[in-house]
Order: sequence, then structure tokens, then C-alpha cells
Amino acid sequence: MNENNKLLQITHLKKEFDKNIILKNIDITVNKGDVIVIVGPSGCGKSTLLRCINGLEPIQEGEILLNGENIHTNKKNMVNVRQKIGMVFQSYDLFPHLSVLDNITIAPQKVQKRPKKEVEAEGKELLERVGLLDKLNYYPRQLSGGQKQRVAIIRSLCMHPEIMLFDEVTAALDPEMVREVLDVILDLAKQGRTMIIVTHEMEFAKAVGNRVIFLDKGEIIEEGNPRDFFENPKTERARKFLDIFQFDTSYMKI
Repeated sequence: MNENNKLLQITHLKKEFDKNIILKNIDITVNKGDVIVIVGPSGCGKSTLLRCINGLEPIQEGEILLNGENIHTNKKNMVNVRQKIGMVFQSYDLFPHLSVLDNITIAPQKVQKRPKKEVEAEGKELLERVGLLDKLNYYPRQLSGGQKQRVAIIRSLCMHPEIMLFDEVTAALDPEMVREVLDVILDLAKQGRTMIIVTHEMEFAKAVGNRVIFLDKGEIIEEGNPRDFFENPKTERARKFLDIFQFDTSYMKI
């Protein structure tokens, strides 16, 4: 593997809450262009792992290196780290008092000091790409859940992150809104974006990822390419987990 392609390196990560071990001995390498999908039962540590990667949670042991630099050793640099590691949550977290366009453009202007005209032009272009240009002056309360989540994704993209984290971004959506959000992420994968995706949508995971990581009780139980994992899992625990899902091929288009 070309070392120049290595973007994120997680080694021997351990995370505790009140002496309860949530993650233990996590080792993951993320290369540029990887789309890594993390699956597993509820409470296994998937979302906590993303929050550790983004610096939202402290870690007790191990390292998380972004371009070779440890993101947890310099708290003063965390603002810069979060510009490089974008994160989209299931709860949208849009500012209710700002329009769609202002939600998207406020951080690039305030944090990155980029010109308003430049950022707004980029924001409009991205909104058009996801079919929301006609909503640029709407407020979050005027949007559906799927529309809010697409705006949240665009907001993260406008910061030009090197890697994007998606934490169960369809979990709070009605079933008919799920597809419109997942299609945006599929499109980002086609563009070669580096992403780590936590999802419970198994057929989507099979379609979008180039690697799947199966977590259980805070440990990596199995890792591999999506087709091998979903069609021929190596561990009994993974087989039991996948037995509860029925797969279709509706997402198999990339």
C-alpha cells in the first residue's frame, strides 16, 4: 500500500465511559478514496467510534492519526481537525433561525474566512446537485427530514473536508425519505470521496462500501470487502447478525 494514500490511522484505540469499556483495541487504516461502512448491533460502539475520530470524545488509549498527526494530543488544534474531518449526524443540527443557504455558508465564512460570494456560489451549486436549489431561502422548519439531512451533508461538504463521517443519517427519517439521502451518499462515493459510514441499511452498505467493518461489544469482529462479508461471513457472530436482514439489489448501481 502506498503510504501517500494513507489518510487516517487508528491504532489500539480504547474508549471508556465511567470505567465501562466501550471500544477496545480498535485498529483501522483509512486510505484516500476509501468508503468504509461500519455495521453492528445497537450499542456496540459504532457512533462512539465516529465521535472519537472527530475529536468529540476523548480516548483513554491508542492513537488517531490524520495525515500522520495525532488529533488527540493538541486540543487547541481541534477546530482545524474538524474542518478536515466532516461529520453528519442523524439529528441534522441545523440552525433553526437561519435559511438553508445561511446554514451552509456561515461556517466557511466565519471559520475559514472565505469570501461570501465564493461560498454562496459553491453552496448553490451543491444544492442544485441534490435537488434543493429552490429551497435555498427556506428555513429548517419548512423542510422534510430528508431535505434537512441533504442540507446537513452539503453544509459539511462546503468545509472541504478530507474525510466525511456519517452517523446513522437515515435513522430519524420516514422510510420514503431514506432513499433520497442515501442516493446523495452514493453519488459522493462515485466522486471518490473518503468516507466512514455507520448505517443499519444493509443493502446500502453492500452497495456503497469498498470495506465493511463489523463491530460487536466494542471490538472489530470481522472486516472485509462487502460482497464477501454479506454473502459469506467468516464468523458465526456475523452470520447471526446478518440472518435478521433480507437483502434486495435496489442499491446495487455503483
